[in-house]
Amino acid sequence: MASHQLLLFQLLLLLSSASHARDTISPGQPLRGNDTLVSPGAGSYVLGFFTPPGSNNTYVGLWYAKVPVRTVVWVANRADPVPGPVERNARATLSVSADCTLSVADANSTVVWSAPPAPGAGAGRCTARLLDSGNLVVSDASGHVAWQGFDHPTDTLIPGMRVGMDFGTGANMTLTAWTSPSDPSPGPVVAVMDTTGDPEVFIWNGAEKVWRSGPWDGLQFTGVPDTATYMGFNFSFVNSAKEVSYSFQVANSSIVSRLTLNSTGAAGGLLQRWTWVWAAGAWNMYWYAPKDQCDAVNQCGPNGVCDPNSLPVCECLRGFAPRSPEAWALRDNRGGCARATPLDCGNGTDGFALMAHAKVPDTTAAVVDYRAGLAECAQRCQRNCSCTAYANANLSGAPGHRGCVMWGGALEDLRVFPNFGQDLYVRLAAADLDAAPSKSEKKAHVIIAVAVSICALAAIIALVGFFWWRRKRTRARQSVGAPSKWSGVLHSRTLTSEGTSHGADLDLPIYDLETIAEATQGFSADNKLGEGGYGPVYKVLKFQKQFISSFEASGNRHFRSCKEV
Repeated sequence: MASHQLLLFQLLLLLSSASHARDTISPGQPLRGNDTLVSPGAGSYVLGFFTPPGSNNTYVGLWYAKVPVRTVVWVANRADPVPGPVERNARATLSVSADCTLSVADANSTVVWSAPPAPGAGAGRCTARLLDSGNLVVSDASGHVAWQGFDHPTDTLIPGMRVGMDFGTGANMTLTAWTSPSDPSPGPVVAVMDTTGDPEVFIWNGAEKVWRSGPWDGLQFTGVPDTATYMGFNFSFVNSAKEVSYSFQVANSSIVSRLTLNSTGAAGGLLQRWTWVWAAGAWNMYWYAPKDQCDAVNQCGPNGVCDPNSLPVCECLRGFAPRSPEAWALRDNRGGCARATPLDCGNGTDGFALMAHAKVPDTTAAVVDYRAGLAECAQRCQRNCSCTAYANANLSGAPGHRGCVMWGGALEDLRVFPNFGQDLYVRLAAADLDAAPSKSEKKAHVIIAVAVSICALAAIIALVGFFWWRRKRTRARQSVGAPSKWSGVLHSRTLTSEGTSHGADLDLPIYDLETIAEATQGFSADNKLGEGGYGPVYKVLKFQKQFISSFEASGNRHFRSCKEV
């Protein structure tokens, strides 16, 4: 009995502590180094002080509450740590002031990091609350948001967090990798939304572009065709006067997923999507980039096309030739390709060649009109002598209203995919429109030809089968649709015995069971003449004349003996 009471007491104590878990700090009630905030509702996230493995500093961070492996997804004071490990910083604090300033201080109350409120905020008593989304929100007495953690992502994107630009608040939401696994301070690898031209995400390593997402085509980033195969995810891309941003959500709360930028590319790629596998108790890499040789920015130079399924991977666009054949032969493709034939825009003889399944070129300097359709886009590009290519801007729009992206000058960082991708229309001189297609175009033509051939063959087989079935059904109808029930269709059969042909064809009329039953009065014993090796023999009286005439009409010599009987 005592053991049951002890167990009940421990359970009540656990429930009591869970129900009293803090999710808010307020002036005079800071979060201390040995305490945590737990998000309300599902209790998905924990905010507290931590020390990374191998470090001697203390940070305020956010991690998953239910994932047994501590995985930090946001850090407040990443560049301004509290000296010493967390075990020695029990008196360190995270506090919010009356004017809505959030700050981290060491044991001596020395502020090492602070986040001032947005202009105009801070009226009345302020609080900082951890939401179940993982967002730490500082708000004033009227409920206005003075500051929020989601406007300042670190190296990880979690559901609801954005990458991009909020023009209203001025927040530039970028991902910046940790310097190392033991040092959360900002490293040189950054993922940033470039809002010029048609917006797209770039990964920079210092001053070098190392990956480009391609523009959002209304469904996905053109450089991330894997998105079409994702299950359980919802992706959002906002491109308005107020903001340009990308975010994601999960359809089921049991799915734990994060998009993380790291500085080493360990386990594959700098940008990695991870999902937690509950059955395995481990993180599983769902996707990563850069993924292959063609994911490197401008791998084949201006007007070059990168195809990872081709050898070599680089080729020139149709109507173009290597700018330096010697360098190209050594697979130094940085110089790219130049036109084989000059354009003749003045006389209007130029045309456009289709490149299918493309990751469209760098759109930083592209011109975008979301109100135009593809046909109007083609006309505009034809009239504009500086326009070198065009494509749809939004594949999710209604036909004729899918927008227009136009490029001028050289086409940079162009690649193709085996299946997914976008249609790109490249301007060519009239002489090059009839030229031999490039390898990627040949591959597309072969795929189309094979598909058309298979469809044509299937159609022919179906047509032949239909006519055969129709002819067979017509014959069957003729056999049962004649004026007399006894006028059956004669079938010629070759009778064989033990594999040896007798060489004689026996033509016999065929009747259905209902007709024979009627003629023999239900196989009455009174009409039974005898029985042989093939079964009983009945006399037929009711339709005797039709029956006999039917056999005589067959000209069957075997009927003579039957007639004599």
